[in-house]
Amino acid sequence: MDKSSATPNDSFTSAMTLTEEGLTCIPNRYIVPSSLRPNGTLSNSNTCLPIVDLSLLQHPLLRPQIIQQVHLACKELGFFQVVNHGIPLSVMKDALDNAIEFFDLPSEEKMHLLSSNVHDPVRYSTSLNDDKDKVSFWRDFLKHYANPISNWIDLWPSNPTFYKEKMGNYTKAVQKLQEEIMEVIFESLELNPNYLHEDIAKGSQVIAVNCYPACPEPDLALGLPPHTDYSLLSIILQNHQGLQIMDRDEKWHSVPVIEGGLIVLVGDHMEVLSNGRYKGVVHRATVNSEKKRISIASLHSLALGKKVKPAPALVDEQHILSYSEGGFSDFLDFISGEDIVQSTDSR
Repeated sequence: MDKSSATPNDSFTSAMTLTEEGLTCIPNRYIVPSSLRPNGTLSNSNTCLPIVDLSLLQHPLLRPQIIQQVHLACKELGFFQVVNHGIPLSVMKDALDNAIEFFDLPSEEKMHLLSSNVHDPVRYSTSLNDDKDKVSFWRDFLKHYANPISNWIDLWPSNPTFYKEKMGNYTKAVQKLQEEIMEVIFESLELNPNYLHEDIAKGSQVIAVNCYPACPEPDLALGLPPHTDYSLLSIILQNHQGLQIMDRDEKWHSVPVIEGGLIVLVGDHMEVLSNGRYKGVVHRATVNSEKKRISIASLHSLALGKKVKPAPALVDEQHILSYSEGGFSDFLDFISGEDIVQSTDSR
């Protein structure tokens, strides 16, 4: 690959740098269209967002209730949180701590990872697609491929010193967890829990480590605009509140931070696989003026070159074939030339 064609120009400025400069107003390029601004759009209802206790799956009498709970959560919201999922708190904390350490590094320590080529297996950048975005988003990120981890870990950052070890421990644990959650979701669709088992185990895992620094004008900006994930499932670890999901009535809800909890989002590929029974959840990342927020999103789908298509058992006279097949590599080709705000406005 010709690295010069993939690297942004010398005008690159991270959101962290802008925060450290002590700005009182955000640059104009970060002001999102009024239709996308988060202020005053939150639902006032006391909707209880679903929390699934995965340990109860081990109890034969309770398992059907948990499967039904997951079914309703996926059908009605495309979202739920999981607790008692088997990943130790220490592993989750270590991953967050190393993410914070990475973004706190001096800029020159991160620039060798800077890239605007969405196909690169490891890349550091800002906003969403910095070269194409007409509106910028108050986010810096580090993305890297992760499954199988032995293929990719040598390309991950060597600074912070323990980044590979600590993020690697979390990455392996969340890959195993998503395989377990996938079985539960397939069972909730009345499919064999082992449907696509080998493809899921060997599937793609993209880790998106996101940093949303304190923002002087959070009502005018967003960390990420409303979107769905191009995945089967996304599993998110966050240290502060900031993620918001949209319900089927197009009302926004803030996702609380639960001690030891992880967020599960239904993605576009699951919508395809389920033939529309489960829809990808629209979500966005808001920012605040007081503290830096970190989220670690693990996006899971089939291998990069594999296409997802509706499960044959979910296509019948009542549920006609409604989706064409697609893969993660198709999505990378799409966003490499797309302005995200334009595509969001046309959603």
